[in-house]
Amino acid sequence: MRQVVLDTETTGLSWEKGNRIVEIGCIELLERRKTGRHFHRYFNPERDLEAGAQEVTGLSLEFLRDKPLFASAVDEFLDFIRGAELIIHNASFDIGFLDYELSRLGPHYGRIEDHATVLDTLAMARERYPGQRNSLDALCRRLGVDNTHRKLHGALLDAELLAEVYLGMTAGQADLMLVAGGDAGLVAHAGTGRLPAVVPAGPRRVLRASEAERAAHEARLEKIAGKSGGKLVWPRAESVPS
Repeated sequence: MRQVVLDTETTGLSWEKGNRIVEIGCIELLERRKTGRHFHRYFNPERDLEAGAQEVTGLSLEFLRDKPLFASAVDEFLDFIRGAELIIHNASFDIGFLDYELSRLGPHYGRIEDHATVLDTLAMARERYPGQRNSLDALCRRLGVDNTHRKLHGALLDAELLAEVYLGMTAGQADLMLVAGGDAGLVAHAGTGRLPAVVPAGPRRVLRASEAERAAHEARLEKIAGKSGGKLVWPRAESVPS
């Protein structure tokens, strides 16, 4: 699966009031691994930043005045995200601004959902950690992601941190998913990027886990459950028929 972790910075909190995007940062993941490819641009918003936005980003119109307009990079941006799953924290905010920028350029650009799907990590975090703070900084602390260098909000830096947070929230479970099918018993390990291996048809020897192995398995599940908010996608040993 190809995923793109995305963050934006804007001139203010509401695109309905004419605020604009001033920075986009994107990190590419392929089968849950960073590829090294990224998209990062600053834009001239053609308007001043609200005081709050300037304070949290450290950006100013003076810095952005000689930067290109969003229109100059829209095709490159859409090419980068096309067909991917976008991973965004508080996705409605960023998608609202991106759709607004696209609408300013004409109906032929459509909406972000015409180019990519979206996964909201804020909604995911609220489900897994109900009643707790689920800001990006709070999730970094909870999952052991080093964010001590985050003094100001920046789209590329925040996308880098969000990539680590997302991988931490989903650690363990995606790597153990198996996809099977066909008479020959094709088995693919999700996340390896390798072609499926062929398992020969016919009788198979069944190996039962020892007590020590079952205990080690349970200890591993406890560790994964702690990272994923207590939710597991496979059954515990006691619920598996012997």
